[in-house]
Amino acid sequence: MKIWQKVVIGAGIAAVIGGVAWYSIYQKNEGVVTVQTGRVTRQDLTSVVTASGEIRPKNYTNVLGEGIGKITDIVVKEGDHVKKGDVLLHLENIQPGADVQAQVASIEAAESGMKAAGATFDAAVATLSQRQSDLNKAQLDWQRAQQLYKEQLIAKQEYDSDKATYDSAAAALTAAQAQVEQARSSREQARSNLEQGRAVLRHTQDVLRKTTYTAPIDGIISYIAVRVGENVVPGIQGTAGSSILTISDMSVVTAEVKVDETDIVSVKNGQPVDVAIDAIPDKIFKGHVTEVGELAILRTSGEASMTEITANTQEARDFKVVVTLDNPPESLRPGLSATAKIQTAQKTNVLTIPIQALAERSQKELEEAKSGASGSVTLAAAKSDSGQNTDIQGVFIVRGGKAQFVPVQTGITGVTDMEITGGLQEGDTIVTGSYKALRTLKPGTSVKIDNSAPKVAESSSS
Repeated sequence: MKIWQKVVIGAGIAAVIGGVAWYSIYQKNEGVVTVQTGRVTRQDLTSVVTASGEIRPKNYTNVLGEGIGKITDIVVKEGDHVKKGDVLLHLENIQPGADVQAQVASIEAAESGMKAAGATFDAAVATLSQRQSDLNKAQLDWQRAQQLYKEQLIAKQEYDSDKATYDSAAAALTAAQAQVEQARSSREQARSNLEQGRAVLRHTQDVLRKTTYTAPIDGIISYIAVRVGENVVPGIQGTAGSSILTISDMSVVTAEVKVDETDIVSVKNGQPVDVAIDAIPDKIFKGHVTEVGELAILRTSGEASMTEITANTQEARDFKVVVTLDNPPESLRPGLSATAKIQTAQKTNVLTIPIQALAERSQKELEEAKSGASGSVTLAAAKSDSGQNTDIQGVFIVRGGKAQFVPVQTGITGVTDMEITGGLQEGDTIVTGSYKALRTLKPGTSVKIDNSAPKVAESSSS
């Protein structure tokens, strides 16, 4: 046999052997899923709810317009610290000032009239007293004259004279009494005029006062909505020209955040919070929950979800949570973006697994896998379909080169790990990835463990 024939025969034999070996390996690895694994470990775990919002003062006030007028001077600027009673701005006050001066003069005239009416009343009272004395004397003389006239000791002329004097004194007393009443009425009218003038003065003074705006609270000027020369009008908040400026009391600073409806049940007053502020990077501020909202707010519109229009919508909802910062820096300003991490629960030395290791399988899938492993299809088919679609949460444990699904009971959830309260033991090897493998992995599937770091593709430089 020639040499080249031997070479061809040898190459053919080698190809056949290689093909048989490849087919054997292929058959052996067919159905094997490559997975990543981890172990059940013990560690301290903290459950955290993350929410975003903004910095707000606990107390603030919007200064609104109280009267109509043109702004002539703004004393403060944004960022200024003010005390209660400090002047903020002035409005044009020529007419209100003139009205006050005129009313002051009117009150002075009314006070003079009041004094004159009082003097007239006093004089009328004195005259009445004198007329009463005259009447008393005339009455005695008249009674004496009657007695003497009966005894014929005086003449008829003298008798008539005493009677006329008595009648005249009685009439004078009646006139004096009328003068007293008239003087009293004049005095009351003068008093009423004075009180009315004082009330008008208070009104004009209030109008004048409203041309000078002062700070109602201590704080900083966080927003000014007007300029010199613009008109201020009274009205409600949000009306153009009605809102003037905002004063924020930054002595107590809060972060007002929105918590998703799925997390709000675990948020309680007093829970510790770590607050990150975008304007102050690389620094965490400590705080605590001081208020948990009771009313759901629609995420897009910000409206309460209690109206008939919003009650039936499927839109996501949030709840307002207020976090009070323990030691806020003086540089904080209202409106700064903030992220709060609320610690809703904390446990030490508990069994944990990575969150991504948790999987769900239906009761039907588990029954099919169990019947397939035992070869008893009849048993699985004989069972009722009730409850077959119930999802069961668990993890895949690697045992004997195969992935076995084990139902578990869970506790609190941390940032990357989850507490396991039942179903696993410390040190168990569990499947943690990949995502595709966990999504499609079936109980009893043969697996190949590959925990090597993924290769990073090198970018070619042009």
